[in-house]
Amino acid sequence: MMEQQQQEQQTGDQFGQQQQEEEEIEINVGYQTLDVLQEHGIAVNDLQKLQDAGYHTVESIAHATVRKLSDVKGISEAKVVKLKDLAKSMVPMDFKTAADALEDRKSLVTLTTGSIELDKLLEGGIETGSMTEVFGEFRTGKTQLCHTLCVTCQMPVADGGAEGKAIYIDTEGSFRPKRLQEIAERFGLDPAIALENVAYARAQNSEHQIELLKMAAAIMAQDRYALIVVDSATALFRTDYTGRGELSERQMQLGQFLRQLTRLSEEFGVAVFITNQVVADPGAMSFAKDSTKPIGGNIIAHASTTRLRLRKARGDNRICTIFDSPTLPESDCNFAISSKGICDATE
Repeated sequence: MMEQQQQEQQTGDQFGQQQQEEEEIEINVGYQTLDVLQEHGIAVNDLQKLQDAGYHTVESIAHATVRKLSDVKGISEAKVVKLKDLAKSMVPMDFKTAADALEDRKSLVTLTTGSIELDKLLEGGIETGSMTEVFGEFRTGKTQLCHTLCVTCQMPVADGGAEGKAIYIDTEGSFRPKRLQEIAERFGLDPAIALENVAYARAQNSEHQIELLKMAAAIMAQDRYALIVVDSATALFRTDYTGRGELSERQMQLGQFLRQLTRLSEEFGVAVFITNQVVADPGAMSFAKDSTKPIGGNIIAHASTTRLRLRKARGDNRICTIFDSPTLPESDCNFAISSKGICDATE
């Protein structure tokens, strides 16, 4: 009897410790708003000018270059130097040991995709604090995966979520709120609340798409967000810039957009999930399984931390392949598309 009580007490302690760790995980993903700079003598007017230019956290100032901050209207060089010195003293940007870096990575949360096999392939799910790119032909499940993540990111950490809201930037007109309701019902969430927790915007052109990231930074500084979705990241750049004569300009603007996304993922600790289109690869062999390649070239290849390729399989089944990742081995798995989002493959 005593042994049974001891075991129950140990189980309770372990559960309490697990809950405490989960709470710590949530707290660790943090940032400092610009309001704290008022205590160090920065005027409210200057803070407003910085916010109008898209800087909403101390981290964003610490990560920005002096040249970029000097471009903010009404901020003098002397103020820029003071801001940089303050930000550097408040944001750790020095060297640290690999052991410390490993400890930091332990606090990262992963978002479940809705498929057990796909989560296994990704070693937990979509990683927060970095950018994941998924590419493939039409009807391979890219947009369905985006919709599923918008719901799963709202779930508790213990259930594969991050207890945060989502931002959805749509460039192709494929966003469907009704699908979010169906996915929310599947995971036991209130559909009305799930929809309220997703901020949606339709990008009309590539310039508007870049401008939306400034708006995203503003709303993320006010509440807890866990995910930014851009579906698709490259479509508008592809149509706004045509021909070889504009290729260089397109790649430069695309690079700036992706850099801003990376900055937001690191600044707010959110998962950035982007979709990409593909083109036929003339250099590929005609008998190859997949003779397509993602667009965007090296710019998007270097910006994305993890790259996933989706392919069609039999029926509603799809194949996901790890195309590029610093930690995940090259492998693939099957999953399926259903009316309630991404799920495990059917026979």
